[in-house]
Parts: sequence; C-alpha cells; structure tokens
Amino acid sequence: MTTAAASLDWGVRLLYLESVGLAGLTAYLVVLDLTSAGADVGVAASLTVMAALAAVVVFLIARALGRRRVRARGPAVVVQLFLLATGGFLVQVGPLWLGVVLLALAAITALLVLLPASSRALGVD
Repeated sequence: MTTAAASLDWGVRLLYLESVGLAGLTAYLVVLDLTSAGADVGVAASLTVMAALAAVVVFLIARALGRRRVRARGPAVVVQLFLLATGGFLVQVGPLWLGVVLLALAAITALLVLLPASSRALGVD
C-alpha cells in the first residue's frame, strides 16, 4: 500500500464494513420475518429484500473503488449521505449510541474517499 493510496484503502475498508453491517441487518430481518406472527408479510419481505440489495450494492461500490474505478467515488459518497441521514434520525429517536457511531462512520468514510490523496490514487488529480 502506497502512502497516496492509504486514505482510499481505508475508505474502501470502511465501505466493506458497512456492507457487512447491512448483511447483518438483513440476517436479523430474515429472523424477524420468520418468527413474527400476524405481521404484514409483504412489507416485511420488501424491507428485507431492500436491506439485502443495499448490502450487495455497497459491496460492489467498495470493490470498484478498491480497484481504483473513479466512477465509484460518487456512489460511495451518496451512500455516506444516506448513512448520515440515518445516523441523524437515530440520534433523535434512539438508540443514541448507534446514531453517533453511524454519523462518525459516514463522516470518516466520506472524508477518506474525498481527500486529495484519494483523488491522486484514483488518477483524478
């Protein structure tokens, strides 16, 4: 790992971490879907599928950014904006600790992806 690519590599690692978190959320939702009685099955299944799709998309974005595809940087930042919104919501309604963790994760990841050293590693400079 070169010095110029270190910030981008850490941003990619954090994107992979977000993908793992979304996969964990998907597994949790599957368990809830299978164990809940009387719930609206269509809504529950839709939410589970959306979480699974999000996990796959974030994984693909991380992989593309790790392969130095400059076109993956924009989607990576958009994912962080969604995560910032989610963290802000959780800070307001709880659990507070999770909201703070998501806000910090999103801010650090976006910063790492947008640093000038990351731009040089992507060949944008």
